[in-house]
Amino acid sequence: MWDAEGTMMEPLCGLLYESVGARGVESVVFCDGAGRLKLKTSKIEVRVPPRIYGIIQATAMTAVMLSVAAPVNAQDPRHAADRGSSNQQPHRENVNGNTWVEPPASLHDLLEQGGVPESLEMLRVLQRQTQQVAARADECTVSVQIGPAQGCGVIVTGSGFVMTAAHVAMRPGKAAVLTLADGRTVTATTRGMDRHVDAGLIKINPGQNGGKPWPYATLGNSKDLRTGMWCIATGHPGGYDRERGMVTRVGRILDVREDSLDTDCALIGGDSGGPLFDLAGRLIAIHSRIGNDVADNLHVPVDHFDKSWDRMSQGESWGFLPGFKPVLGVKGNGAEEANVKIVYPGSPAAAAGIEKGDVVERFGDVPITDFESLKNAVADTMPGERIKVWLRRAGSLVQVVVEIGRANESS
Repeated sequence: MWDAEGTMMEPLCGLLYESVGARGVESVVFCDGAGRLKLKTSKIEVRVPPRIYGIIQATAMTAVMLSVAAPVNAQDPRHAADRGSSNQQPHRENVNGNTWVEPPASLHDLLEQGGVPESLEMLRVLQRQTQQVAARADECTVSVQIGPAQGCGVIVTGSGFVMTAAHVAMRPGKAAVLTLADGRTVTATTRGMDRHVDAGLIKINPGQNGGKPWPYATLGNSKDLRTGMWCIATGHPGGYDRERGMVTRVGRILDVREDSLDTDCALIGGDSGGPLFDLAGRLIAIHSRIGNDVADNLHVPVDHFDKSWDRMSQGESWGFLPGFKPVLGVKGNGAEEANVKIVYPGSPAAAAGIEKGDVVERFGDVPITDFESLKNAVADTMPGERIKVWLRRAGSLVQVVVEIGRANESS
């Protein structure tokens, strides 16, 4: 879409409602030479005055300019110390960490209350602030690879703890490979996860940074967040790309709930587990999943990690997201072995070829000793995950691959 002066307008469509208060912008239908922009939305049409139109144009350039922002030195002496021992709960209400950027006074209201920049100069200040936060976030935003699955995470302690999404971490004790900002890879091990909210934890294996602490994010909190606040999402969508580097998106909070945040920071596959920052560079949430569309995304509020830090750091996992309870689709018994008595028609087990009378001996990496251990192993998976299952059938060992289903999809 182009305006009357030949300026490309399509990139502005997703930003317009921020300035005029109209949701559901579908297209730019008219713009005259004086900058009077007429919008077509799902409910109304709005005319944008020239002053706001200028602000919108500058806002559209912010995302572009972020990609060429000058590097910022994240090694502030205030942030040099680690948070403490490897299982210590991160401390709140401080500015420890490498991503804190003191916001100028002119941004304090936008930081604490949200809203729209009132002038082009304020917009430029906002742009500079987001550039600095993005540059520092780059050092602690990592790409996470576990087997064929890929996601993101963020380092939150100098000793190498990494927050991510539970569905990225999968289950405790999994080997992971993390790719850092400079392309270096390090090994890590998944710890625990609270699947009720999609919170997961990974720990970088020791001895991989020459005795130096890892760069880590400044922790904020999520109790004071509100609709309209600005936020900065980072990640490696589609996996780490050295030429492209980390991808940064600037947006605002659309909704605040106890177990999740909604933002319009566009996320795509592979962003899950990455960090969401406020304008001061404080970590406020972790990317969980895409909502109804690419500009409606869900994030895990960071306070949930605080509440469950001890359990997750010790390798515990529990719960499941509503509508995402994993299911295999068999029924059985056995105190000394896992005997399959019923295979439900249309279930993941039936699709994989599991039969009545089979004895499950191994489920992925987990040896199965009885039917209860099989139920526990299934509970430690995520819907959509493909698992190798070893069965004893008529005296022979048989291997099948099961794609785990959801409880609302099969019995």
